[in-house]
Amino acid sequence: MKLKKEVFTHFSFMISFFILISLYRKWFDVYYIPFWFGGILGTLLPYADQLIYVYLIKPADTSSQRITAMLGRQDLLGAAKSLVEIRYHRDELIFHNAQFQLLFLILTFFVVSSSGSVFGWGIVLAFSLHLFIDQIIDLVETDSLKNWFSKLPINLDKQQKRWYLVFNFLILLVLGLFM
Repeated sequence: MKLKKEVFTHFSFMISFFILISLYRKWFDVYYIPFWFGGILGTLLPYADQLIYVYLIKPADTSSQRITAMLGRQDLLGAAKSLVEIRYHRDELIFHNAQFQLLFLILTFFVVSSSGSVFGWGIVLAFSLHLFIDQIIDLVETDSLKNWFSKLPINLDKQQKRWYLVFNFLILLVLGLFM
């Protein structure tokens, strides 16, 4: 059940954000359909982080071996459920950390401000939104962003966590609506 909730949450936010962008920018032409396809791809791409962990970072880990076995049996649904359930126990994910998020927001800025590819805009905006939503979920469910800052000597208090998320939201809003 957690997998369905996770996927629904990410896609409902992506669709809402993309509708807002489309309405604000008056993108009602067929030309902008690739923007939506990019959004779908960008929403799914951060899940690759889990597979990188399983196959490259910690392949000897018990949970990684269990997931590899599930994938070998073509139990994709079981593997996906397991990946979502154990996400909080992994602090070595490549995409799900503050350093990567900062670099990716810079990349998002460059793609949105200087690329003419609406498909690329969709990918980077949805990818950044996915990471932002994951941070909100982590904060709500665990009252912590420690996995996001595990490689940095930073310990945010409750107020600083809120401001950090507000700042991320404002950056996404500016990139989506005004670039």
